Amino acid sequence: MASPANGDLRPEELAEGFTGRVLLPGDEAYGEARAIHNAMIDRRPAVIAQCEGPADVAAALAFGRSRGLEIAVRCGGHAVSGQALVDGGLVLDLRRMNGVRVDPDARVARVGGGALMRDLDRATQPHGLATTGGRASTTGIGGFALGGGSGWLERRFGLMCDNLLAADLVTADGRRVHASAQENPELFWALHGGGGNFGVVTEFTLGLHPLPGFSIALLLFEADRGPEVLRAYRDTMEAAPDEVGGAFIYLTAPPEEFVPPELVGQQAVGVLLTYAGDLESARPAFAPMLGLGHAAEVVTDIPYADLQCMLDDPPGFRNYWSAEYLSGFPDETVDAFTARAKDMILPSPSQHIVFALGGAVAAGDHEWPVPWRAAPWAVHPFAVWEDPADDERGRAWTKAVCADMAPWSIGAVYLNFIGDEGEDRAAAGRGAENLARLAAVKAEYDPANVFHFNHNIRPAA
Repeated sequence: MASPANGDLRPEELAEGFTGRVLLPGDEAYGEARAIHNAMIDRRPAVIAQCEGPADVAAALAFGRSRGLEIAVRCGGHAVSGQALVDGGLVLDLRRMNGVRVDPDARVARVGGGALMRDLDRATQPHGLATTGGRASTTGIGGFALGGGSGWLERRFGLMCDNLLAADLVTADGRRVHASAQENPELFWALHGGGGNFGVVTEFTLGLHPLPGFSIALLLFEADRGPEVLRAYRDTMEAAPDEVGGAFIYLTAPPEEFVPPELVGQQAVGVLLTYAGDLESARPAFAPMLGLGHAAEVVTDIPYADLQCMLDDPPGFRNYWSAEYLSGFPDETVDAFTARAKDMILPSPSQHIVFALGGAVAAGDHEWPVPWRAAPWAVHPFAVWEDPADDERGRAWTKAVCADMAPWSIGAVYLNFIGDEGEDRAAAGRGAENLARLAAVKAEYDPANVFHFNHNIRPAA
């Protein structure tokens, strides 16, 4: 779709009756508004429509389509592929639509389509309630939920999409549609992993769970102990109750008070154990890892929303990520994973991560198009660096990790963890058996494939 010359846009026509803000190149706020998490992505939209509600979304869509503009949808702007921006096109920026309404008696939250994880977590925490969110407070609810939604609470409460009760959308032709198990159920099914392919979600209805307490054990070890510690982490998580989540991580040790000075700025091994409950209840599950002889620790009760903010990914860096979902984690996998740590860009915010799944993830509804939930383990190479001269090195390391893990990969992958890796990879994320069904839903709600700046599903013929 060719973009018209800027002189043909006539943005004043959009501004009439538009309650949000319309930004053009040259406007003072334009530069900040187009900044996204991955600094490798530098795109210049012709128009940024900062929407206040569904009527604004419909008006902006009509404006963009009437002028042949490519259209991208922005929630948190956290996707490593930069799909929230489009050169010369229209960005529907939903961040002003970030309200959260909590009904503590019904254990339900109604969440604006542009809300960030911190908006949800801070709204539910006073009620002792939560649902599975991302692992950083700056992640947008929209892309996260529609991609499946994997986070620290998933082994106890399932994926975020397992807790999706309903969604309100604006379709490409401006219709407002409600999707739930009772209303438009096929669209509702597709929203559980199909991404933003079917319309702009302006509000999510999410189920909440009691979370009266939350606790963590964050342990640091010297990097050369990686194989030993990873084996212990594997064995601990395979025996852990569903309340336990967390990760094994190679990282650069941060300059925090609890970190010994000799470890600061050096590669280290981190183990984060989370527990959906108080510390007294968590200690038996934490005990195997606490007995290994770590170099630093934080073991404490902590509000869940505070942990989410504590681990935010730093903005302004260059990013390249991927993932593999594994059928198991034998010693050979441990050795292959730990050997690749030496090639990370360090010091940097890069992380070399193993997640234990299982629990409510594996026990959840396998009807949804998120086939990766069957894997007990996930590996997530998370390359983050500052110098553009390291671009090829960052990409190469991430790809090498995935190649190393290929013998144990189930093929299916959580698409929120990867960038644009081609149609076959995107298809694997949803499962070949689901793709025809998703394409049929796409053909019903977006036959012209207006929403294609995503892990795209082509509409069925």
